[in-house]
Amino acid sequence: GPADYCSLMALGLVAAVVLASGSVLKAIAMVFLGLLFGLVGTDVNTGAQRFTFDIPELSDGIDFAPIAMGLFGIAEIVVNLERKMSRSGAIKVSSLWPTREEVRRAWPAVLRGTALGSILGVLPGGGPTLGAFSAYTLEKKLSKRPGEFGKGAVEGVAAPESANNAAAQTSFIPMLTLGIPSNAVMALMVGAMIIQGIQPGPEVMTKKPDLFWGMIASMWIGNLMLVIINLPMIGMWVKLLTVPYRFLAPAILLFCSIGAYSLQNSTFHVVQVAIFGVLGYVFVRLGCEGAPFLLGLVLGPQMEEYFRRAMLLSRGDPAVFIQRPISLGLLIATAVLLLLMALPSIKKAREEAFQEEDG
Repeated sequence: GPADYCSLMALGLVAAVVLASGSVLKAIAMVFLGLLFGLVGTDVNTGAQRFTFDIPELSDGIDFAPIAMGLFGIAEIVVNLERKMSRSGAIKVSSLWPTREEVRRAWPAVLRGTALGSILGVLPGGGPTLGAFSAYTLEKKLSKRPGEFGKGAVEGVAAPESANNAAAQTSFIPMLTLGIPSNAVMALMVGAMIIQGIQPGPEVMTKKPDLFWGMIASMWIGNLMLVIINLPMIGMWVKLLTVPYRFLAPAILLFCSIGAYSLQNSTFHVVQVAIFGVLGYVFVRLGCEGAPFLLGLVLGPQMEEYFRRAMLLSRGDPAVFIQRPISLGLLIATAVLLLLMALPSIKKAREEAFQEEDG
């Protein structure tokens, strides 16, 4: 029911905070900021204008695409331009295939990375990035030769890549079954589906079976095509790395602007991309992640809708959230996660999981 979905989304937002790197307080602030931006537009129940400031383009809310382009496109361009790019000398690669010894050392790491990535991919706020760094940290702790990590240890490559691939696929599970994105990439997917008039959730399997099974098939076909295409073209991809970033940045900026304008043939979206690009840059400088903000923005309107439905069906009685077993269980899990974040041991484990990423 609506109460169950509302509680589930509350759990997803809290889990996104737990699994976000950096400060917990900053992650919480980003979630609430995302929820606030999700309120912009016309209230579908009362018709009231919320935070539109008499700007007609904001009456339907802030479009998802300009926000994503600004936060993850423009902001990253500015940040990368600030960094000094250093290039090492050419390295000759003797063979593309691993030796028998490397295979023997890699396969246990592959299994552990796949298992860990599959689990973390399902969790809200998890995803490939968290899975990869967690797998690397785990392998470094389990290894008899931790000093080799960072210097070409095959376990340090096999485990993170296996976890990355596994998490990228299992992250579709909560999005396709519950309509809840587990990470920023899935939030982009949800936004794209909503733009096309497709409501993410369990109904996708029945109303859009071609889309559902097409996504599943693309995971297998896509991985196969990556191997077939990338192995012979690896030389060309390496050459692309030699292109100076000062030439790539204007091209990326141009494509972002064209994409924003083509949404509704309006320059207002281009302005939005620029504004959220500046905002994203400020987030980076303050040490805040954009992913919790994006999850709050996507889940906020849905959470509000289910909350209102639950209150309407219960005639304004908030006890409906604790009277339903599923909703009560989800709220208890949410409260437990909030309490766990305050424990010193959890804080330490959380910092260790992301220490390699920060380094």
